[in-house]
Amino acid sequence: MKVEVQESIRKASQKPLPSSINELVEKNQDYSMYPFHSIGDDQVFKGYSSLADWICSQKTVLIDGYAGTLWNNIAAALEKEFKKRNLEVNWVKTADYLKPDTDIDRLVDPFLGTPDSVWGTKTTLILEDFFQLETLSAQQPDQKTAINIGIGTGAALLNWEAPIIYFDLPKNEVKYRMRGGSVSNLGKTGLANEEQMYKRFYFVDWVVLNRHKQNIKDQITAIADGQILPEPNWAMFGAIKNGLHKLSTSVFRALPWFEAGAWGGQWLKQHISELNQEEVNYAWSFELITPENGLVFESNGHLLEISFDFLMFQENEAVLGKHAEQFKFEFPIRFDFLDTFDGGNLSIQCHPSLKYIQEQFGETITQDETYYILDCKEDAGVYIGFQEDIQPEVFKAELEHSFNSGEEVGIEKYVQKLPAHQHDFFLIPNGTVHSAGTNNLVLEISATPYIFTFKMYDWVRPDLNGNPRPINIEHAFNNLNFERKGEKVREELVSKPKLLSSGADWEIIHLPTHPDHFYDVERLEFSTTIDVKTENLCHVLMLVEGDGLAIETADGTTAAFHFAETFVVPAAANSYKLINKGNNKAKVIKAFLKTKD
Repeated sequence: MKVEVQESIRKASQKPLPSSINELVEKNQDYSMYPFHSIGDDQVFKGYSSLADWICSQKTVLIDGYAGTLWNNIAAALEKEFKKRNLEVNWVKTADYLKPDTDIDRLVDPFLGTPDSVWGTKTTLILEDFFQLETLSAQQPDQKTAINIGIGTGAALLNWEAPIIYFDLPKNEVKYRMRGGSVSNLGKTGLANEEQMYKRFYFVDWVVLNRHKQNIKDQITAIADGQILPEPNWAMFGAIKNGLHKLSTSVFRALPWFEAGAWGGQWLKQHISELNQEEVNYAWSFELITPENGLVFESNGHLLEISFDFLMFQENEAVLGKHAEQFKFEFPIRFDFLDTFDGGNLSIQCHPSLKYIQEQFGETITQDETYYILDCKEDAGVYIGFQEDIQPEVFKAELEHSFNSGEEVGIEKYVQKLPAHQHDFFLIPNGTVHSAGTNNLVLEISATPYIFTFKMYDWVRPDLNGNPRPINIEHAFNNLNFERKGEKVREELVSKPKLLSSGADWEIIHLPTHPDHFYDVERLEFSTTIDVKTENLCHVLMLVEGDGLAIETADGTTAAFHFAETFVVPAAANSYKLINKGNNKAKVIKAFLKTKD
């Protein structure tokens, strides 16, 4: 078998997670790209040799894992280790028992929308639907062979009485491998174009595999990080579960990742030295978009990333507190950056209503957003709401003409542009026309859904590959709220800060969100320290002004965070102290879910 090397399988400017803390940049950082959580000594192990030794002690194992895992690499590397030990292996590969491509295409097609659509509908399929299940189930261990291994996505479906080793893979790495042409969709032997593969991953593969992951979580014995090549790090899952429990009662930071875009800017490159400075721009930072973020654990210097899903599957009640029953295993709040510094305007856009996103796309919550201006230049602005004299049919006709002719639209005839200043807070409930103008660094505090952007006008520009960006005028006009216009925009869509409480050297400022938002925002301003109670709510926080801070949670956990780093205090932490580590006043944004009482 051919063993792929890291450089040949992925297309990305961002490097994969280092396998060891020794590979991290050793200098004073103003932003950590690779936050990790230590779980004690001798809990994370390196490489196939140690994994093979453990498999030898078990004799029969199932190696399951996520989409995009390089199963041929894993089997070839383990086979090499077993040959060193003069052991014969009986391999049962789940890929041999998938249904034919054409059958799987027919299964998934109802969930993919039209070929020219960006969106589909979240599938109701389960992983078993992709296999010739009766034939797969008939495969049993060979009692005459020293080692028996069932391997591949869905290996747990073999139902052997054997421990499961799960190879996890972060979704951004799946994307990079997809772009590199090394992986395809579940049950697909050929490659489609990038947009079609991503749509199928989002609406089918990831949904099916997350259900499977949740179903087998209590059967997993060991877990490995499938992104690290050529030698993966791995751990006993019990140690990881203990680590997850610790995070659910204290504080944690997810692993961020970054993406270029047509309108992207230069602020992130200039302020985060570890980013690839040769990338043309960075439009987004996935600070906390939990369907695609991971959590990193460390032991003996070895790093291992697992998906955020595992935390929610195990600890959703501790994390979400009062709202665990409402949101189940979904983490409902999203933090990300939109960087337009020396870049371009975002598209003129809106997001779907709750009913629309549920009926059309199978989501449970909708994409209600807010823009917190973390930094900006003097000429920065935000497009939000309509002009008082808006005529929807005239606006639509001009948008359609622009789409068909390539002519520019004088967008401010229809949409208001308000000046933006540092710490301004703009409210964007679903149905609101909006866009971030150039020369902003926007902290987007939003509900978790993140791909349902209906673009009406994109400044007649291509994407980074020179291709037209999708325009969705019909979807947008099915959702636009034309009552958000004129003076109402400043009254209802620009948050008015209010002092909630204060002490000797601290204040808590309420930044009210719109009634349609299910989350709220406060800003904690303090010179030395401030004590905060969670009141059984999850808090998502970021230092938005200041040089650095430390946190102490009620269980004695301590951590430190830099400017612009996102961190989470779960509901079960009960209380925490924030400590200003700089000379100037610290300002910390705190987002949390609203309660009815």
